[in-house]
Amino acid sequence: MEKQSKEFLLSEEQDWQQADEGIERQLLGHNGQLMMAKIAFRKGAVGTLHNHPHVQASYVASGRFKVLINGKEKILNQGDGFFVTAGIPHGCECLEEGMLIDVFAPAREDFL
Repeated sequence: MEKQSKEFLLSEEQDWQQADEGIERQLLGHNGQLMMAKIAFRKGAVGTLHNHPHVQASYVASGRFKVLINGKEKILNQGDGFFVTAGIPHGCECLEEGMLIDVFAPAREDFL
């Protein structure tokens, strides 16, 4: 894994990665302990139910999402957020095109 990203990451200089159908991500900074990423969703795109050994905190920057965490479901709008403990199953469905800001600890090596 790359040890650390640059101090300043300008959006127009960062590549977008195809994460899944209707979902793209752009890394906004990382080192071994922490990673932040922008995740863009088209309406109807589904972040498939999954789990990982990382703690995750997410902020709804825009749009509307149905989020499922450990069997509990909630509709989240711009300005809302959610938190996922390591190993807990979670996923989402994009109800209105939008963007999540995801923070992971430790960094997601599979995103690099």
